[in-house]
Amino acid sequence: MAVYALTGFSLVSLLSFGYLSWDWMKPSLVADVAMDPMEKSLPPAFARPPHIIFILTDDQGYHDVGYHGSDIQTPTLDRLAAEGVKLENYYIQPICTPSRSQLITGRYQIHTGLQHSIIRPRQPNCLPLDQVTLPQKLQEAGYSTHMVGKWHLGFYKKECLPTRRGFDTFLGSLTGNVDYYTYDNCDGPGVCGYDLHEGEDVAWDQSGKYSTFLYTQRVSKILASHSPKEPIFIYVAFQAVHTPLQSPKEYIYRYRSMGNVARRKYAAMVTCMDEAVKNITWALKKYGYYDNSVIVFSTDNGGQTFSGGSNWPLRGRKGTYWEGGVRGIGFVHSPLIKRKRRTSWALVHITDWYPTLVSLARGNLSNVPGLDGYNVWPTISEGKESPRTEILHNIDPLYNHAKYGSLKDGFGIWNTAVQASIRVGEWKLLTGDPGYSDWIPPQTLTNFPGSWWNLERLTDGLRKSVWLFNITADPYERYDLSDQRPDVVRTLLMRLVHYNQTAIPVRYPAENPRAHPDFNGGAWGPWASEDDVEEWEGIGGPPKSRNKKKKCKICKLRSFFRKLNTRLMSNRI
Repeated sequence: MAVYALTGFSLVSLLSFGYLSWDWMKPSLVADVAMDPMEKSLPPAFARPPHIIFILTDDQGYHDVGYHGSDIQTPTLDRLAAEGVKLENYYIQPICTPSRSQLITGRYQIHTGLQHSIIRPRQPNCLPLDQVTLPQKLQEAGYSTHMVGKWHLGFYKKECLPTRRGFDTFLGSLTGNVDYYTYDNCDGPGVCGYDLHEGEDVAWDQSGKYSTFLYTQRVSKILASHSPKEPIFIYVAFQAVHTPLQSPKEYIYRYRSMGNVARRKYAAMVTCMDEAVKNITWALKKYGYYDNSVIVFSTDNGGQTFSGGSNWPLRGRKGTYWEGGVRGIGFVHSPLIKRKRRTSWALVHITDWYPTLVSLARGNLSNVPGLDGYNVWPTISEGKESPRTEILHNIDPLYNHAKYGSLKDGFGIWNTAVQASIRVGEWKLLTGDPGYSDWIPPQTLTNFPGSWWNLERLTDGLRKSVWLFNITADPYERYDLSDQRPDVVRTLLMRLVHYNQTAIPVRYPAENPRAHPDFNGGAWGPWASEDDVEEWEGIGGPPKSRNKKKKCKICKLRSFFRKLNTRLMSNRI
């Protein structure tokens, strides 16, 4: 049996996912500049702490980059990755807040209380204040720290804001989903507000500027005003390519031949973001940072297939623990890398960036014990073996329990109704309800509901609560080995038990009506007073609102799709 066989598809159909041609030297539409030829590498032992640029994209699918065979044009990402180190065994989390929290803290969700869902705009919740963040550690090491883009780690009180969590400056949104031009965000019918902030103030004057352009211009301005002799950390968390699907018309025109409208708009957004990365790289060179810089590129979760994204040929999508939800696009580009122009299959997780970047900055990690991440710079730069051998994807005790799961099915040591997933070596185990489990080729998105693979999903796993895959041999998760290898299942269940013993209680408080933007000048922002916080912390959270929510057509539609798609998180995650 060929484990890489793709059921139901011919060689011709696979080849249709190949590269599109692109002229690298064609002027950018983001800014009329051309990228200079790459500089020669510096000596292996760099003399001073490097400048660090961390670029995080939102909802970009595994397939949606040129070097993964996409029909979307990403010449900048392709070139930077080709001349650096591609990370092809790189893992993230399936939704927004968890990935961002693990990047910023170097800890699994179970160790910050953010195991369940995301932080929603009206929740009195944020990244735990007792966590020492990545930018705080870099500040200690003498870095100037800046954040541009999407925060999504809570803001109900000022102590939760980016400028209170280690960033010297901040321009971006606090919630998880805003209009790319107006920066409005609605968290339900009639619960709408403006969400673009400069530091701790509302940036009303920036409305109307496309966010990808605005954020790129801010990065360039930061670099122009800073001295390259002093180390700098810039966290660029693009809103792109999350919904709503909005792009300048000139980018959409390039994909006018795409029949799927959502895919066409999505592709335009990806290409616009790619050119933004091009101009950030150009600015690093123009202002003298590039020779001593490290550029890290990462996605935050899998692509949302109903919104134009594609994770082909991986299984699943955003919001699931299948590979399509948790295997990310990642690469490192730097003149400081010793072994460039290669692909690494070493196991790397988003928590690893915390100790890796702090170590590069020559910071002190001794006062942050218990990190779940590892320093993987020797793995990236020199090709050494990864110190990581396993990944806890998550344990979510609040997610809908699988109907057919039980303690008996878990050998009496684990309730398989609980949503959980873990990777140990080449093995991956999933329990509970992992989420929507389809394989979706991008060119067939318009005909999705009636396709053969939907029937495959409906007949697969209806009475299951345990799956086991050899991810090295079967990266597309087509051959469940849980029945053939109960010994491996039991071993991985024991690892889940171990991790669960270290978990802290879930932080997922009820929403509070005080957070409504109408009570805060029409904008999303901190709303809780110190007295409120003390009272809630004493009783375990704010009281639930007695006001009944009014139903609306869009809410019913969202509910319908959640049920239809195995209760997947809605697009506003």
